Amino acid sequence: MKKAIKKTIGKYVTENTFEKHMGNIANSFARVDASLETHEKVLQEILKEIKAIHEDNKYFRESILSLNTDGISCDKKINNLTVRVEKLELESK
Repeated sequence: MKKAIKKTIGKYVTENTFEKHMGNIANSFARVDASLETHEKVLQEILKEIKAIHEDNKYFRESILSLNTDGISCDKKINNLTVRVEKLELESK
């Protein structure tokens, strides 16, 4: 809904009219500023959640890495034991 703009009769704007319009503009800026503060708070909460998720993922990756290295070392031990068992089987024949 658009507001109709009143045309002034004279060429010049009076001081009273100017102050009234400047007050309206200041109120508009105050509403925008309040809205931006609300958005900033929401964005800060989102950023906090993203950082928490990032830390969780970092911990998960580090845990998986240690499990992977443990798995690889176990695989090497199993392969070494398999080779030793095969050699022992050959010697026993």
